[in-house]
Amino acid sequence: MTGNLKDRPTDTAPKGWVKILGLGPGDETMVTAQVQEVIAEATDVVGYIPYVKRIPERPGLTLHATDNRVEVERATHALEMAAQGKRVAVVSSGDPGVFAMASAVFEALELADQPNWLELDIQVLPGITAMLAASARIGAPMGHDFAAINLSDNLKPWSLIEKRLRLAGEAGFAMGFYNPRSKSRPHQFARALEILREACGGETLISFARDVSKPGETITTVTLNEATEEMADMRTVVIVGNKDTRRIGPHVYTPRYARDEG
Repeated sequence: MTGNLKDRPTDTAPKGWVKILGLGPGDETMVTAQVQEVIAEATDVVGYIPYVKRIPERPGLTLHATDNRVEVERATHALEMAAQGKRVAVVSSGDPGVFAMASAVFEALELADQPNWLELDIQVLPGITAMLAASARIGAPMGHDFAAINLSDNLKPWSLIEKRLRLAGEAGFAMGFYNPRSKSRPHQFARALEILREACGGETLISFARDVSKPGETITTVTLNEATEEMADMRTVVIVGNKDTRRIGPHVYTPRYARDEG
């Protein structure tokens, strides 16, 4: 016997965790039940200001909203709080693993050189991406192989973006674009359209989905020859089909088969 239970040491330290959540494209009905449960259990929510605003305030919950472009600092703060025993939800729009906070959290974990943080309970919970929500509204433009490309050059050179656009178009991928055109780089999307016309052909269909799942949602589909740079902004997801992508009534879809043009 090892003595009475009351004499045995117990670990009473609170167990913290970090759960990285996707809040979907905007409509609250597109937030998964799993994500809702985690938010209800969290002591702290960390994220970019517009996303944190989507979380209802309640007793026992602290909201930590920060500006954009401080993803690693935000992730480090979440890990620090979890190491102190707090239950931290890191929120992103869409899916946290698609151009969002999941990668930033693991980057912060690698940079921190805190061996005890490796023992933290860190989980990534999926969400519906703006790209997939837009695709569903349009029809099935990503019914075959596709590529997702972030057109922002904040974290990679524009020359690499041009290379990826050209190669994906020449390979026959449908493509979904995030962050297509901002006030700080208004002319880059015009260049992207030029590359796409060369690589994909001017009659290839391109769709512009703005404010997907929100009250002001608009969906516009034209050919690459008809597309202009003003059709996109930072609230727009752009989807380009391949040479097989077609209209059927009001819908756009890419067949499940592909032609070998090699």
